[in-house]
Amino acid sequence: MKHSLLPHPILTPVLALIWLLLVNSLAPGQIFLGLLLGWAIPIFTLRFWPERVYIAKPLTLLRFLAIVLYDILIANIAVAGLILAGTKQTRPAFVRVPLALRSDLGISLLANTVSLTPGTVSAWLSPDRSHLIVHGLQVHDPAALVSEIKTRYEAPIKEVFEPC
Repeated sequence: MKHSLLPHPILTPVLALIWLLLVNSLAPGQIFLGLLLGWAIPIFTLRFWPERVYIAKPLTLLRFLAIVLYDILIANIAVAGLILAGTKQTRPAFVRVPLALRSDLGISLLANTVSLTPGTVSAWLSPDRSHLIVHGLQVHDPAALVSEIKTRYEAPIKEVFEPC
């Protein structure tokens, strides 16, 4: 019964918080509406979720989110520096990142995380889902970029969402 009334308990407060940030108000009516939307959206979209999301290690997820936010900040500064220095300073490249992730959620989170970080974008997922092609704006060492993506992003995602 709990799952049918609150199918995604973490998504509910996140959606409510996003609502409050969008309306830029902490009025009681807005808090109530945010909680109502945070409860209703997961219930009405439940049939579109192919599998139940289970977070095995919430603290690892929080650490991962902190790393991603830090990387976004640092990458923004680096990309701004590249823009100011001119296009002759860039070293763009496509890099093949082998995937250890197997779930749709894990692969999607990794691809979106890479794309959220300025200077990199997920360009293509192989049909057999064994690797992801990533475009980097400043790639001095392709192996280092692959290693960074696998250790900073893929490993925590796998630990949190694919523990087995």
